[in-house]
Amino acid sequence: MSFNPFAAALDAQADAMEAMVDATEKARIAPERAVEMETIEVGQTPSEVVYEENKLELLHYESRTEEQNEAPILIVYALINKPYILDLQPDRSVIRQLLDAGHDVYMIDWNEPSRLDQHIGLEDYVNRYIDNCVDEVRDRSGQDAINILGYCMGGTMTTMYTALHGEKVNALGLMAAGLCFDQTGGVLEEWGSEEYYDPKDVVDTYGNVPAEFLDTGFALMDPVDNYLSKYVTMYENLDSDAFVANFSRMEKWLDEGIDLAGTAYVEFLEKIYQNNELYHNELELGGEHVDITEIDVPILQILGEYDHLIPADASKPFNEVVGSDDTRIIEYPTGHIGLSVSSSTHEEVWPEVCDWYHRVSGDNSAETEGTEIEEVDGIGPTYAERLQEEGIEIAADLTEYEAADLAEIAETTESRVTEWLDQV
Repeated sequence: MSFNPFAAALDAQADAMEAMVDATEKARIAPERAVEMETIEVGQTPSEVVYEENKLELLHYESRTEEQNEAPILIVYALINKPYILDLQPDRSVIRQLLDAGHDVYMIDWNEPSRLDQHIGLEDYVNRYIDNCVDEVRDRSGQDAINILGYCMGGTMTTMYTALHGEKVNALGLMAAGLCFDQTGGVLEEWGSEEYYDPKDVVDTYGNVPAEFLDTGFALMDPVDNYLSKYVTMYENLDSDAFVANFSRMEKWLDEGIDLAGTAYVEFLEKIYQNNELYHNELELGGEHVDITEIDVPILQILGEYDHLIPADASKPFNEVVGSDDTRIIEYPTGHIGLSVSSSTHEEVWPEVCDWYHRVSGDNSAETEGTEIEEVDGIGPTYAERLQEEGIEIAADLTEYEAADLAEIAETTESRVTEWLDQV
């Protein structure tokens, strides 16, 4: 068919009119969207502050089930940004996932250090703040040892804590934790190399490291997306209530960064990134050796395959050098923040994490009838309940189904179901 210039002109005119109508509609609703973005709510899961020290607040979340696992979970987030990324919105909340699975959940909110806190170091955070919070949770729960979930820098610090105070830890979950920095390919490792960077220069200038300094650095790791693409996408979806709400919550979290205590920043950069002392088992805190071979509790690493902040290779090798024989890795195709907010991560990863915490706690309170189904490694209370709702009561019943059908029933992947079937 030959080119028709008149038809092309009419098509172009129609496209222009459609674009103009779309732009007019977006301009009409933009002020309303701006108000929504300013007033969006985050961290809505009910909690109470049960312990305070300096700026720190220990939150205890309200139970959402009749029975809870006796061994509570203490979540330790990083010292930068606010921890409500783990409770960003009700349907994508790590906190609620754990609560709905029958876990008793606490979380440390570090809050922002003042100029007087600039000399607080890793020893203070690990041997004082984290230890005091662990003791508080132990006292409140009546348990000698509790479960821990450390995210990012919080995972690195809770690893140090477990090496020093292992008798108080039942199991250690590590979520995108930086543990091994030896040419792992991370941009931050390259930027933070002692060849190019001395963290003392920043602290000598500012005292504490300003949130803006850190936020800009993280944004520059992917400048096109952080300064252009995401705003184009937001404009294109301005008429979607769900998209705008999700976008607003994430932007609120990104905008509410907090300063980092100067001494802790220098120690973390020098000891962990530049010298790789934790992985090489050379780290000392307050003159005491942080001996990672003493870590003998169950360990679960939760990693993002596309994590550009803490690449999976900055975490995986750690399982090979600790003392524990009970180690496991869940690696999922998402990024650093996606581990906590991605809808697919909440469908695929967190039910398995919840079940792991039940298993390592020896907990039976969340189990349902037909316990034989839970004798299959990898099937915890969450998956068991979904299977039993379809009449799959015992392990042998699994063999009556195709892997694809079981994956749909349990709301998981075929590869995971195949692992179950291999055991039957």
